[in-house]
Amino acid sequence: MNVKDVLKSLKTSERGLSEKEVNRRLERYGRNKIKEIYRINPIKIFFKQFTNFLIYILLVGIIISVLIKRYIDASVISAIVLMNATLGFIQQYKAEKSILKLRQIFIPKAKVFRDGKLEVIPSQNIVPGDIILYEEGDKVLADSRILEAENLEVNEAILTGESNPIEKLDTIIKQDGLLHERLNMLFSGTTIVKGKVTAIVTETGMSTELGRIALKLQEIKLPETPMQKKLDKFAKQISFIVIILAVLIFILGVTQGKDKIEMLLTGIALVISAIPEGLPAIITISLAISTKKMLKNNVLIRRLPAAETLGSVTVICSDKTGTITEEKMFVTDVFCNNKFFKNTKAGVISENKSTNLQKEKELFNLVKTSILSSNARFEQQDNEYKVIGDPTETAFLSFALELGIDRKILTEIEPRIKEISFSSERKMMSILRDGIRRKILYSKGSPSSILEKSAFEFKNDGISCLSQKRKQEILKIAENFEKKGLRVLAFSYKYTNSEKTLESGLIFAGLIGLLDPPRKEVKLAMELCKKAGIKVKMITGDSLLTAEKVGEEIGIKGKVIGGRELEEMTDEELLEDIDNMAIFARISPQQKLRIVEILKRKGEEVAITGDGINDILALKRADIGVAMGKRGSDIARDVSDMILLDDNFSSIVKGIEEGRIVYDNSKKATKFLLASNFDEMLIIAYTLLFNLPLPILPLQILWINLVTDAFPALALINEKGEGVMESKPRKEKSILNGIFSFVLIAGIVSAISSLIIYHYGLTISLEKARTMVMLATVGFEVFFIFSCRSSRSLKEIGLFSNRYIWYAVGFIIIAQLALIFTPLSSVFYITSLTLKEYFFIFIASIPGLLVFEAWKMIKKK
Repeated sequence: MNVKDVLKSLKTSERGLSEKEVNRRLERYGRNKIKEIYRINPIKIFFKQFTNFLIYILLVGIIISVLIKRYIDASVISAIVLMNATLGFIQQYKAEKSILKLRQIFIPKAKVFRDGKLEVIPSQNIVPGDIILYEEGDKVLADSRILEAENLEVNEAILTGESNPIEKLDTIIKQDGLLHERLNMLFSGTTIVKGKVTAIVTETGMSTELGRIALKLQEIKLPETPMQKKLDKFAKQISFIVIILAVLIFILGVTQGKDKIEMLLTGIALVISAIPEGLPAIITISLAISTKKMLKNNVLIRRLPAAETLGSVTVICSDKTGTITEEKMFVTDVFCNNKFFKNTKAGVISENKSTNLQKEKELFNLVKTSILSSNARFEQQDNEYKVIGDPTETAFLSFALELGIDRKILTEIEPRIKEISFSSERKMMSILRDGIRRKILYSKGSPSSILEKSAFEFKNDGISCLSQKRKQEILKIAENFEKKGLRVLAFSYKYTNSEKTLESGLIFAGLIGLLDPPRKEVKLAMELCKKAGIKVKMITGDSLLTAEKVGEEIGIKGKVIGGRELEEMTDEELLEDIDNMAIFARISPQQKLRIVEILKRKGEEVAITGDGINDILALKRADIGVAMGKRGSDIARDVSDMILLDDNFSSIVKGIEEGRIVYDNSKKATKFLLASNFDEMLIIAYTLLFNLPLPILPLQILWINLVTDAFPALALINEKGEGVMESKPRKEKSILNGIFSFVLIAGIVSAISSLIIYHYGLTISLEKARTMVMLATVGFEVFFIFSCRSSRSLKEIGLFSNRYIWYAVGFIIIAQLALIFTPLSSVFYITSLTLKEYFFIFIASIPGLLVFEAWKMIKKK
């Protein structure tokens, strides 16, 4: 079809649809989104809980118990297996639900024409017939037919597998070819890699080409984090050791004439107790909780491992504009016709006098060039102007509106013909327009790039030749602007009848300086990074002087290096000196990637920010790729690990802090689980070595494991951070680093307490001794959990600062009361005790807390 027929077929116009028609079509076609084909399958998750090594051991125990007709033992072990599976199911179900929610949070925005006005709307509200505008880096949000295209190239790899960009055209295709042959169509999910396009939406949601293959894109995976991999390796190693010890205990017990079945079940129970099988699930929950907290700080984690990896970041490479600065650009200084103009609240002044725009033709010409070489536009809503577009370009447009210059009128007089897009090599862009008598090219870019292409200057109501000496004078003026921390752009224009060699022989119009002040909170975030041992490097396309001034204001100290200087350095020279470099200015995307590569060669964990299509390689290569939520391109967000919803540097620092808290809390849970179960192995080994009766029975071991493992460990991962940003980034090879001695001492203290109560109980009866040992072991873990909360004393952190600890303690106490005072007591061989005996159990329960709290206080002194 030709464009006219397409518009007619979809019952729309180039002005777009009315709001009334949009609402009608939303009802008819539904929201523009791919339906979630993946569904969390509770049954599948539940049965997955039975597919681990430890459950297999318990199942063997059940089978053996049934074969030898010990049905009570079989029933109890079965109940424990089911309870463990239920707890595991709840944990994983919650984690998957959290991750699924996170995937749905970031809804892309689309620029569409509605009633002739350009609006920015959520992509879900796009309907067939909408006129939509895409630029370089945007993701195509619905299947569309091209109306107008300039230098358009699209990456369709997601649909066709073809990695090379495809050139697209606003033309008629005579035959209905294969997908990659439909050169006048854009397909949902593909990406604009070059150029600009206006298109009309033909299909949305599940009716798009992407919707038809949505099943492949809806798979959800919970990737293993580096910590989980360490834990998995650690669990396998400890499992091997524990199984050998359990076998030795079994052999030793049998040689002493103890019941073989009793010893077999004891061995199985010890294996279950000593191996922290719940840790990987607890880490997943910890990361899911952390991602929710990060979201409150405007950090959206796209991949779960990133939440943990953030905690080990040693270098942040950050953009300047919009991340470190506010990106609320406004024009402050203007130079043209050898005059300096200042934009103040009182208006534009020159030499302390108000400016008359009608008398200042050169100023009018410069402002006109700035808005006609830009794509920003405005709409009037409720007597207010709403400006849409790139922040730099919107600043020019706002400045023009303040001066009473209406871009809409100018663009109607001089309609657009084509655009020569900005490139990092040329450092400029141009728009060719159709003037009244001839074509006019309007250009903007860096002062050096524009002056290099300029041969003339517009001043004193006429055009004069631009000498090399004059160019140097103008560059010096631009440099002085930059010293004030301004971003400086130069402008030129040219009348032409030909479209060949457009960007040459230009007429220089002037300079405009824009101020983009640093965010107030960034300076504090920089100080926090310094305390935390994290190096911050600013990477920007702005000039050295502008970057240096901003760096000075926020506290970035170190060598400032430009793109040309960097280009001349070898990798070896850069590797040697990169630690001293703090600010990289006039940097190209390829150089950005090189900086990341060199830092990684030095062994740094690198987080890097990026917002454009050219940043993709650096974002993918870094340990943490950080995309911008507001100004970032869709393709940059797609390859990133996390998205800053507010584009704010300080949000990265908050994310790093949360990542460190995750790791610290995971270590707390690890040391609690290892230490609390180590003592059972020790007391059984002791009684076998001295040929004493077993101090605790298999079912009792399983009960202890059931009530004291999951809930306390989950409570510990909710601890608040304590001075995590006052220590250097971690470089630990093992999860046991720094906690091994704690685990060992805790196990020994617990074992001594249990053995003292055991020997006391034996003076009364074996049943009482076993009951007291079991209750004392659980009691020890109830008190011990408070010691695992922090390296600081309870007095410093506060007894009630983590309510989840008290929920866990409450659960254990209720479970213990149910065990003692219900028929469960006979199943687990629990006998009645006197108040005196309960008092002794209480005394045997508190050594762990007392020993470690005393040690913390001594250490502090």
